Amino acid sequence: MSSRQQVNQSQIQENDNPSEPSARLNLLIFGIIFIGMNLRAPLTSVGPLVGMIRDDLGISNTLAGVLTTFPLLAFALVSPFAPKLVRRFEINKVLLATLPLLIIGIILRSVSGIGTLLLGTTVLGFAISICNVLLPSLIKKEFPKKIGFLTGIYSVSMNLCGAVASGISIPLASDLGLGWKGAIGCWAVLAFISLFVWLPQTRYGQKQISIGILDSREESVNIWRSELAWKVTFFMGLQSLMFYTIVAWLPEILFERGLNSSSSGWMLSLLQFSLLPFTFIIPVISVRMTSQRLLVIFIFLLLVVGYSGLLIGGNSLIPVWAILIGIGVGSAFSLSMMFFTLKTQNSRQAAELSGMAQAIGYLLASIGPTLFGWMHDITHNWTLPLIILVVAAVFLLIFGLGAGKNQYVSLN
Repeated sequence: MSSRQQVNQSQIQENDNPSEPSARLNLLIFGIIFIGMNLRAPLTSVGPLVGMIRDDLGISNTLAGVLTTFPLLAFALVSPFAPKLVRRFEINKVLLATLPLLIIGIILRSVSGIGTLLLGTTVLGFAISICNVLLPSLIKKEFPKKIGFLTGIYSVSMNLCGAVASGISIPLASDLGLGWKGAIGCWAVLAFISLFVWLPQTRYGQKQISIGILDSREESVNIWRSELAWKVTFFMGLQSLMFYTIVAWLPEILFERGLNSSSSGWMLSLLQFSLLPFTFIIPVISVRMTSQRLLVIFIFLLLVVGYSGLLIGGNSLIPVWAILIGIGVGSAFSLSMMFFTLKTQNSRQAAELSGMAQAIGYLLASIGPTLFGWMHDITHNWTLPLIILVVAAVFLLIFGLGAGKNQYVSLN
């Protein structure tokens, strides 16, 4: 046995030591929850304020859509490199380093004009993308028997804060007089608190297995050649496209339908609150299923009915359409996160699949918000954009049925 394999074996045995203090794992769960709280709120807080930002800076709807597109492009650029960072540095320290980066991005975004707005948005996108990629892998490594439960927990924390952020953006900006800059800048406080919550994890870094330390048979795998991995990737991308597009533009869609700014923001919050139970339930259910195809069909039906309702339904049923879309996009997100662990056999593969799916997936998703703004500028209505969302749901069904098959990614 080589010296490297001996090191691997000793580290694995140390990690599986039953005498490992439960306090460390409890702190880890607490830290995961706090990091999850930061992964959506800085993004969803912008949607209700798009009109205010657009009017204040004198920009078009197309450029306003870029505010949501920039972090998605950052996700696409950084995601493939996140697993490589962990091969060189401990995963706990990599996650810790993202939090100051997130704080800087949020503050930059709130400073002054369009330049710092876009720069700060990009920087916070870099930080969030690293956490997005590494958290599923960390959960698979540290809690192999509780993957569904822990994935559900951090998904709920992520989406709960995202929902709150959407709902309070307008009151913070208008009622409290913070303006749009203060309303999106206040989330730096949460990131700062999370930094101190995660700080104790660096004490335990030496006791954990580095995701990059694996036997030689796993070092040369190329997950990019796996057909199943590509299906997971497109499922990830399409659900992200639908979520970030609707988060960016639902308040504006409803405002043009006659709702005031505050009501439109709360409808976006309703959408996100409605998905909370399902972001917990779907991971717990999916881990017990040999095939996740029924869940994919369930998600498809919810999204098609919800988008069609926004397209042709009356204002009185807007809460119903918001709830259906919320359940659909929340379930799709949780299922895509579970695919990273359900379709792989170890934490290294989970990190590689997560990096690939989020790189290509978010690149695809980045098209949505800007394309929606551009189509509205051209057509002066939301009919064509909503039709495209229905078409996207059909493709989500096709790739989801392939990704949900009972098999692992092929690495040959």
